[in-house]
Amino acid sequence: MAIVVAESFEQARAATHLIKVDYQKADGKFDLAAERSAAVKPKMDDPADTAVGDFDGAFAKAGVKIDHTYTTPDQSHAAMEPFATIASWQGDKLTVWTSNQMVDWARRDLSEIFGMPKTSFRVVSSFVGGGFGSKLWIRSDVVMAALGSRVSGRPVKVALARPQITNNTTHRPATIQRIRIGAGNDGKITAIAHETWSGDLPGGQPEAAALQTRLLYAGANRMTAHRLATLDLPEGNAMRAPGEAPGLMALEIAMDELAVALKMDPVALRIANDTQVDPEKPSRAFSKRDFVGCLRVGAERFGWSKRNATPGQVRDGRWLVGMGMASAFRGNLTMKSGAKVGIDGRGLVTVWTDMTDIGTGSYTVIAQTAAEMLGVPLEQVVVRLGDSDFPVSSGSGGQWGGNSSTAGVYAACVKLREALAKKAGLPVEDAKFEMGRILSGGRTMTLADVAGKDGVTVEDSIEFGDLTKTYAQATFGAHFAEVGVDADTGEVRVRRMSGAFAAGRILNPKTARSQVIGAMTMGLGAALMEEAIVDKRFGYFVNHDMAEYHVPVHADVPHQDVFFLDEVDEKSSPMKAKGVGELGLCGSAAAIANAVYNASGIRIRHYPVTLDKIVASLKA
Repeated sequence: MAIVVAESFEQARAATHLIKVDYQKADGKFDLAAERSAAVKPKMDDPADTAVGDFDGAFAKAGVKIDHTYTTPDQSHAAMEPFATIASWQGDKLTVWTSNQMVDWARRDLSEIFGMPKTSFRVVSSFVGGGFGSKLWIRSDVVMAALGSRVSGRPVKVALARPQITNNTTHRPATIQRIRIGAGNDGKITAIAHETWSGDLPGGQPEAAALQTRLLYAGANRMTAHRLATLDLPEGNAMRAPGEAPGLMALEIAMDELAVALKMDPVALRIANDTQVDPEKPSRAFSKRDFVGCLRVGAERFGWSKRNATPGQVRDGRWLVGMGMASAFRGNLTMKSGAKVGIDGRGLVTVWTDMTDIGTGSYTVIAQTAAEMLGVPLEQVVVRLGDSDFPVSSGSGGQWGGNSSTAGVYAACVKLREALAKKAGLPVEDAKFEMGRILSGGRTMTLADVAGKDGVTVEDSIEFGDLTKTYAQATFGAHFAEVGVDADTGEVRVRRMSGAFAAGRILNPKTARSQVIGAMTMGLGAALMEEAIVDKRFGYFVNHDMAEYHVPVHADVPHQDVFFLDEVDEKSSPMKAKGVGELGLCGSAAAIANAVYNASGIRIRHYPVTLDKIVASLKA
């Protein structure tokens, strides 16, 4: 509502206490379950509903069937790095140094807010830190800093306090999901339906939790549906792996329940229902899909064959011990991405692009791409990111950043290779770039000599055309978890986690593994502790700080094993890569929930799986 601009933080804090606000109380809608019946079919980028075959008829005839409702709670991004901005006006030009994942989107939104051309704004976001989707768009810190700077005529810094972040930025909305699956005695799915409800402010978007169900498993008769309720809660929007993360939290428990009903191994059930084509559009094949490889390799590495399929049979002292697994799936998104690449008379290569680094290693993989394309050592490449003065990139989000941005750098490097070969008088089709030199037809020259004192700089971008229409694109994996459930208290401790993943060419195994173990840790939090609790009298999140909104700490995180299958997807991009940053979160929570069932025989369908939901059944 207001910003106080002062010389010091202490002054500003004291002055805010002088502001008096009068409120008028009004009734609000704060409960998704209460508003479920009033939810409507939303407008979405993807179709809100899909239907193939005769689901109702096939489900009625199915020899084995399950029909259950699952819920996931509101969740907070809970990034360690807050929303913070420094804004400075110089005449009619504004520069903001901010924490933002999508630099060009921020510039576009500032242009709309202030009614000025995009050229009036410069956005710098060289190092973002944690965002997880909450920083895809600018928030109040950017706008308030800009307004404060314009009024005061001086640079202004605004950092949102932790309680303000939870209730005044964005969050992952809660969901209610009904899943029905029918199968034959052989485990082959004959009917599958996934209906999901979520809420948001007027004009908002749903949590697209049924999207993965359209592509993950075979089955001739199928339907999915999304419904959106209007809620007067803080904005619901993208949080790491939007759609698939909460969707798989439900779907993969449902698959485990189907396996129990069939008396079939959960890994074997998933293998039996693999498909190499889009189940809704069989004419559209997957660009690359080794889901079965993930299941088999993951099961072997984890020691799945040692699992006792009968729940509650394995003990370690007071602990009931169980194993669970779940599929991992995340759509492979691509986005137009540009870059500028230059080389100077010293042979130093510089890359400029407005791509951001949110802890994913963008600086590293972009430097690797340029070094590989131009045949120079990695230490001779300088990467400059996160500035709207640079060419527009894909930005960081939706698991599209690494693949798309490096493909854009690849395109610029191809153009630079052509320019260097032409300047050297060498045929580009025969030119080789290695050891800082260009070689062709027996001739060789250093890149530094070819560049000369003026250097050579080019700019280009990558576009992906109708790739998504031609091929179904996705990344796959299999999660495995072992947990202990305290037989007296119901406390759950994850003992180990493991995953095998197929995500195209892995650009950097170390940074990719870091992304996946971080995502698996977020899945652990979603399974066992994360829940933004709504005060349904006033419509806000009560646990709005890190003391009360619980996320995993070091003591909660067990050994994590990550394995990447050797895969290239030549259709996805020139890099033959796909996204990987969100895949580790998709399904990991369900693997833990399924392990709790195997340990205790208690099926929890409402996340998080907290001890109060377990202990009563344990006593019984």
